[in-house]
Amino acid sequence: MPEPRMNPTARRVLTAVILLAIFLPAILWASAGLWQGLIAIVVALAAFEWARLSAFPLMSARLYAGLLAVIAWSLPVVLADSWPDFQMGLFALAALFWLVVAPLWMLGRWAGERPVLRAAVGAALLLPTSAALVYLHARGPGVLVGTLAIVWIADTAAYFSGRRFGRHKLAPAISPGKTWEGVAGALLALAVYAAVLNGLAGLPLVSLFIVMAGLLYLSVLGDLFESWIKRLAGMKDSGTILPGHGGVLDRVDALTSTLPIAAGILLWLEFAK
Repeated sequence: MPEPRMNPTARRVLTAVILLAIFLPAILWASAGLWQGLIAIVVALAAFEWARLSAFPLMSARLYAGLLAVIAWSLPVVLADSWPDFQMGLFALAALFWLVVAPLWMLGRWAGERPVLRAAVGAALLLPTSAALVYLHARGPGVLVGTLAIVWIADTAAYFSGRRFGRHKLAPAISPGKTWEGVAGALLALAVYAAVLNGLAGLPLVSLFIVMAGLLYLSVLGDLFESWIKRLAGMKDSGTILPGHGGVLDRVDALTSTLPIAAGILLWLEFAK
């Protein structure tokens, strides 16, 4: 008799639990160097998937992934005292891409298939995200987990509310599965999260919710942009390494658009003191 297959939701939840079991201890206890190495591995996997979505030959995809991983790992060490300024530059680059380039790219249904352009865009997606994860980790586990939770909560709420109530498509030409009801569910969940943070940490409720709503917009952009690139490539998922989630790039798509901007806001506030 064939073994019973796990349903998609169970696979998705199990993979998320395994990822949490790996990354949560690292967030709490890993040294800066170990954390940078772990993030470099994530960058390598995501960069390889991006290269394959961009139709790079296999060897070129491997070289590209290795190069971005080395850059992500070495920049904080090589730049030393200049690293905070360079971080801010990466965060500004991410803001420019996500607030201007990505929306115009999708509105224009642009393929942007040139390998040099795709290589540059991949770097613009992944290096600021790597820098944001390094910066937020250095600020402490609470800051990193609290920021990541914005994306996790929004993604989870959008998934389940979209499946339960979804009727009106958000962007059917790009990602038919996403609905306005999913976005509304994510916004409601973030409102609850903002209220919890207000109660526990005394953070200003209205300002916090406005920032979270802005990050939700960015997370949707990140999700839709990767969906558009996958549609151009004729692929449903960026990879198969994460059962129930697809590839690494599928799991970090919303993080690439939210974390650099969130980290940039915190770094700007730090500089402004």
